[in-house]
Amino acid sequence: MSSQVRLRLLPSARCLFDEPVQVKVAGLRSRQVVTMRARSMDEKGVTFSSSATYRADGSGEIDLDRDPSLRGSYVGVEPMGLLWSLKADSLHKRFQKTKSLNPHVVKFSVHEGEGEEGRMLAEAINERVLIGEGVSRCPVKEGNLRGVLFTPPGEGPFPAVLDLYTFGGGLSEKRAALLASRGFVVLTLALYGHDDMPRNIKEVHLDYFEEAIELLKKQDKVGCKRVGVTSLSKSGDLALSIASYLPDVEATVWINGCSANTLLPLYYKKSQILPPLPFDISKVIPTESGASNIRYGMHNPLAEEYRGSLVPIEQAKGRFLFVASEDDLNWDSKGYMEEMVERLKRHGKKNYESVCYPGAGHYLEPPYGPYCPSSFHGVVGRPVMWGGEPRSHAAAEVHMWKKIQEFFRTHLSCDAAQTKAKL
Repeated sequence: MSSQVRLRLLPSARCLFDEPVQVKVAGLRSRQVVTMRARSMDEKGVTFSSSATYRADGSGEIDLDRDPSLRGSYVGVEPMGLLWSLKADSLHKRFQKTKSLNPHVVKFSVHEGEGEEGRMLAEAINERVLIGEGVSRCPVKEGNLRGVLFTPPGEGPFPAVLDLYTFGGGLSEKRAALLASRGFVVLTLALYGHDDMPRNIKEVHLDYFEEAIELLKKQDKVGCKRVGVTSLSKSGDLALSIASYLPDVEATVWINGCSANTLLPLYYKKSQILPPLPFDISKVIPTESGASNIRYGMHNPLAEEYRGSLVPIEQAKGRFLFVASEDDLNWDSKGYMEEMVERLKRHGKKNYESVCYPGAGHYLEPPYGPYCPSSFHGVVGRPVMWGGEPRSHAAAEVHMWKKIQEFFRTHLSCDAAQTKAKL
């Protein structure tokens, strides 16, 4: 390493996962061409890497907030490009970061010249933490519930959110921990395959989510009479059903879901309330990459024989934020969103807002994680394409993350007197 070259991460080398850092290099020769690299490993041991070529200014400095990448994993001025363009060293791997207590550690380095062999001139380690200072993490194993409860520091009162990450087995704490770090009491739930839960399920019960909402409302720091729900993919239709059938939901975030109940029948009080919209495996389209396009696999929920699976969102009392990616290859999220907006309008409802992201793919998550073009799909049983173009997808995640927090803060009112009465 060169003792003259300095690589700095500002304002600090340690930050929350959803915060940008400013990457600056000093001590280079005037107009020197170098390669910037980033490297990280996820919880499964998969290595992710990115690189970009930069030219220093007349003073021998590079600032990723200001200077364009000339070539590499991305081109142009992209201050966080080295993070969102991180790519797995093997095909069809999605970045796995589900546990909140371990930071996402990224090694940034600067190397002479272009290509892979240049001598390293400087390096810096970025620790991207998922759980903010003072946020408490409490595993939940109460009644039927399995999950983790995150509570911000301070007296509150805080708005409460039920986080349904995706329908995958197990539990993901990332989004819940980050929301709690932004001032929300958040319960993230496992739906199956976690702890002592069954590995496979044949039906879903709304009673489980009702139990979770009651637990949230009982928390000392929660001042909300009603709660929020956030979702993604299959859990999107579960969130719609929770908002439509259960009374205590004030604000629901639906991200790239379906307008109908999918895959499994939905029960409440031991009776089936919605049949499943089925998936047609024969409509899966293989591609040369080895990942399939499954966008057209779901049957049309507006077809007469499947209309019974549509979630009756017109009966919901709370508000909706619909978020759809135009290039979602998991299914037609934009089409489902348009159908729901049209249906709410027909019923004279104005309790919704919607946002659509051109060039974004299926997995919209908290920002600054690696973009995922394809990975294994547990339900389909093979690698699938998620869609999207990396730069547009990354920009959508930044915008969406702010939008979700604003939506919940606006619509989840908290009463300090109510909180004190519980203590």
